[in-house]
Amino acid sequence: MADARLSRGDVADVVANVRLTGGGRIDPFGADPVDVHLRGGRIVDIAPAGGLPVRGRVVDGDGGWLVPGLWDHHVHTVQWALVAQRRLLDDATSYAHAARIMTDAPTLSDGRRVGTGFRDALWADEPTLAMLDAETGEVPTYLINADVHSVWLNSAALRREGHEPDGVGILREAPAFEISRRLNAVPPEMADRLVADAADAAASRGVVGIVDLDMAWNEEAWARRLSTGFDALRIEFGIYPYHLERALAEGLQTGDPVRGVTSDLVHVGPLKVITDGSLGTRTAACSHAYPGDVHDHGVLTIPPDELVALMTSAAGGGLACAIHAIGDVANSNALDAFALSGAWGSIEHAQLVAHADIPRFARLGISASVQPEHAVDDRDVADALWAGQTAVPYPLRAFVDAGVPLLLGSDAPVAPLDPWAAMAAAVHRTRDGREPWHPDQAIDAATALAASTHGGSGDAAATIEPGAVADLVVCDRDPLTAGDADMRGTAAVATLLGGRLTHRA
Repeated sequence: MADARLSRGDVADVVANVRLTGGGRIDPFGADPVDVHLRGGRIVDIAPAGGLPVRGRVVDGDGGWLVPGLWDHHVHTVQWALVAQRRLLDDATSYAHAARIMTDAPTLSDGRRVGTGFRDALWADEPTLAMLDAETGEVPTYLINADVHSVWLNSAALRREGHEPDGVGILREAPAFEISRRLNAVPPEMADRLVADAADAAASRGVVGIVDLDMAWNEEAWARRLSTGFDALRIEFGIYPYHLERALAEGLQTGDPVRGVTSDLVHVGPLKVITDGSLGTRTAACSHAYPGDVHDHGVLTIPPDELVALMTSAAGGGLACAIHAIGDVANSNALDAFALSGAWGSIEHAQLVAHADIPRFARLGISASVQPEHAVDDRDVADALWAGQTAVPYPLRAFVDAGVPLLLGSDAPVAPLDPWAAMAAAVHRTRDGREPWHPDQAIDAATALAASTHGGSGDAAATIEPGAVADLVVCDRDPLTAGDADMRGTAAVATLLGGRLTHRA
């Protein structure tokens, strides 16, 4: 039964000596080891270990636990991949500290220095151009907030991007997104190599698919990657409003395969619309003001009537919708737009939701696409900046209790693309030994696991049964019984995509 011959790219006929786990099981095997027999990319039989002849190419699970292949439902793919060549700023403790860190950041081939991942919401000092210029000189330097909703540029970078220096250098929301788009526009051969490396890393964590929400015309990029051999993940790619007219004119519909290639790994995803800002940048649209300014309720980045028009057009053309809404006002507006437009899909983030709006998700059939690690990252910021809010912060249990399907993700590069970390944050609401934050909003591990598969935690949750697609992960522990540290430390022993090995430890 040895599988020493199997390596990445090999197609397995049997996944042997594994134990099944997950919620809602109706199989008779309990904790006993089984063999899972595959053919044509699907499961054809499950039998007690050794109960049927084991022939062909065998992956020996060595008594590990078998779960459905994992998905990350919110990824900015190129920006996530480019983190590999950018200076991480997650250890910065002030604007002055972040500026100092950038003094030894590598200068990229395009002449820029780029840092990413700072979290400034609770910093005590104030940013100034003079502070950043003193550390970075004439090399165009960019510091991207962890939430990607703001970017701090030095004078050389501002001039390069066509902005007049204003004494501070921070751009927020649409201008910041435009800077990110420019920074992400690296040569295709570089982007594709980094995306392939990042995809392999994701497969090593048990990931079989992602929803790609890059701010670009993504079909062309994915067709190119497929034509040059990309095969590590399934992809569903988003379309932004500035490309909606083109997508409708060309007849793209959610679920369609990418055009021009024979592979079936990449499909059209949803229309992605950003309707408010973020907590970290203090721009999420909220019903109660932020501390220090009774007039500061965040920003709505798109008028409600325009949102309804966009979603109506998308739905009429066969496109699902993924609506970014973080503050409670933005979530209410997004739900109104779903009701008025007849659109379907998800609300992305849903970090602050009015009590009355939680059951509206269920009534409208809208999924909550959430990133549980954000709750752990933002707990101190939320306690400080949303203390006066009356809506529910980072609700998960409330959604589950109301019958709202959950889709878990990372928002990479905002948080690392690691489904085990996302599940751990959803179940344990903590990290690094701190007391759980809002433990009443924790969900059970079976729900978190289901929400980390393609179908989410609703009726479409992935299953391991005859006829199911053989997107599978053998892991070294049972996620249903793991504590926080153990769940985060889960290792994928093998990852199979349609029965084909994309990772083998």
